[in-house]
Amino acid sequence: MLADSLTNVTTEMLRSEAFQSTSPHLKVALFLGAMAFLSSALVTMTAFTRIVIVLSFVRRALSTQEIPPTQVILGLSLFLTLFVMGPTLTTLEQEAVTPYLQESISGEVAWTRGSGILSQFMLSQTRKQDLLLMMDLADVRSIESPEDVPLRVLVPSFVISELKTAFIMGFCIYLPFVLIDLVVSVILMALGMMMMPPVVISTPCKLLLFILIDGWSLIVRSLSLSFQT
Repeated sequence: MLADSLTNVTTEMLRSEAFQSTSPHLKVALFLGAMAFLSSALVTMTAFTRIVIVLSFVRRALSTQEIPPTQVILGLSLFLTLFVMGPTLTTLEQEAVTPYLQESISGEVAWTRGSGILSQFMLSQTRKQDLLLMMDLADVRSIESPEDVPLRVLVPSFVISELKTAFIMGFCIYLPFVLIDLVVSVILMALGMMMMPPVVISTPCKLLLFILIDGWSLIVRSLSLSFQT
């Protein structure tokens, strides 16, 4: 539903007189710039960053090289992002996109409402110290409430907080698998099999443990619950 609404917005922009009067080269440049902005917004203003980093940690901790493939990791991260962002995207559609398509509000009002909805999501996931850091670097002082923080300050603060949270979760995931590597290394040394790489023995043990505890369900559940406030 939201994707259809965004498509309609894009179509209306393409049909506008201002866009039609521009040269073909400028149209291509504007289109490519919009696509680049959308991909950047997906990474920096949604739950995508935390999810993809945590899933990458899982793959590295299991020592399975490129299994699952990168395409699978990115695809799962994208759909988990849509799942986590579902309530926010629904509110964004109802309060900003749909009224704009119905011409009941102007583009400026739609942008204000939409950015405010995304700001609320980002503020709920941003640590106070990270927000204060970026406010200090940007020399932003006259802020009466967190909702008044400009996007140029909020977005990098949100990304820093997401990176920190993702690395904390990655550490908690990595630790038990590192212990398995240590135990296997000690056993191989005790048996005098120092020439055998520990990863040859530890990888099947990691996979068995991950399967027994239903690891993917636990990871997805933990990621989903980590965004609840």
